[in-house]
Amino acid sequence: MPESPPLAGPDAPPPGTAAPGPVHDASEPGRDGAPRGADVVGSTADGGAPVAGGSGPGGPVEVDRATLRLALTVGGLVLAVLLGFGLGRLNPPPNPTRTGSLPVTGEHSHAPGVGAHSHGGATVTQGGDADAAGLSISSAGYTLAPSTVEFAAGRAGELKFQIRDERRAVTRFAVVHDKPMHLIVVRRDLTGYQHLHPTMAPDGTWSVPLTLAEPGAWRAYADFTAVADDGRQTAVILGADLAAPGGYAPRPLPAPATSTAVDGFTVGYEGTPVVGRSVPLRFRVTGPGGGAAPLEPYLGAYGHLVALREGDLGYLHVHPEPVRDGDAVTFWLTAPGPGRYRMFLDFQVGGVVRTAAFTVPVA
Repeated sequence: MPESPPLAGPDAPPPGTAAPGPVHDASEPGRDGAPRGADVVGSTADGGAPVAGGSGPGGPVEVDRATLRLALTVGGLVLAVLLGFGLGRLNPPPNPTRTGSLPVTGEHSHAPGVGAHSHGGATVTQGGDADAAGLSISSAGYTLAPSTVEFAAGRAGELKFQIRDERRAVTRFAVVHDKPMHLIVVRRDLTGYQHLHPTMAPDGTWSVPLTLAEPGAWRAYADFTAVADDGRQTAVILGADLAAPGGYAPRPLPAPATSTAVDGFTVGYEGTPVVGRSVPLRFRVTGPGGGAAPLEPYLGAYGHLVALREGDLGYLHVHPEPVRDGDAVTFWLTAPGPGRYRMFLDFQVGGVVRTAAFTVPVA
């Protein structure tokens, strides 16, 4: 049986031991959708009230044909309603609002609607939007609570925040892609991309140095997996707006291209994103000499890919293959709708992490 992923937090156990801790129950119970029975009102075939006749108390009873037809009709309707109610109870309709648990199989993957969120054999409850994540500050019972949202443009600062459930700050997280917390920061025009890894204090406060290079509106995404006392893991991506006061001059997105140059390396990809379907994108990194670059593992894989949607900055669910396809690194991406997207590929060579960015149109 595969091992569960390591945990992060002040009460994380030594290797090989169980980890008691606070329960952070993000599941929402479903509601009973069974239908109610309906009242049935009947009448005779000719529109009059049913009539029963007789010869007196204790004597024979005669029933006219209209009354008999009415009785048979009403009885048939009642029987149909009862049968329908019983079949509805045996075969209830799916509840689209219920958060489900998916068995997981290995390397990190996301997706309500595009695949399981994998954490080495544990069961992960998916939270967040089925289209794109990071659109809300709260999701699946968790809330991103930053201590401040305003930073001086171009000046080094520090971002502090907590992940809170309904009762308190969460302090237990699964280690995913080698880290318990991934923080993505980008300006509204999809420039200034940063991939950061905060550290957590015993009270659940995360902190990380942060510089917003230029004035404008920025977006921060907290990508994490919270762990409950019973072992359930909830994968969530939450988003919050940050601000750097000053004159905001947004830049247009660069033209779409399938290759780009970064510090002497050429990075290109093959594959075409399709709306509503998970498709592979294969990235290759070429060194200054023209040969395949000696990629090094970074965050549990040979690259890390983030895709953001132009406009609302929806965070797309992307996951990598755990092994390379020759000299290519393969990721699976699902485009939730037509538009333009910006992909950011982090890769490591010689201990240095670099980022290649691409504009991707989806028809």
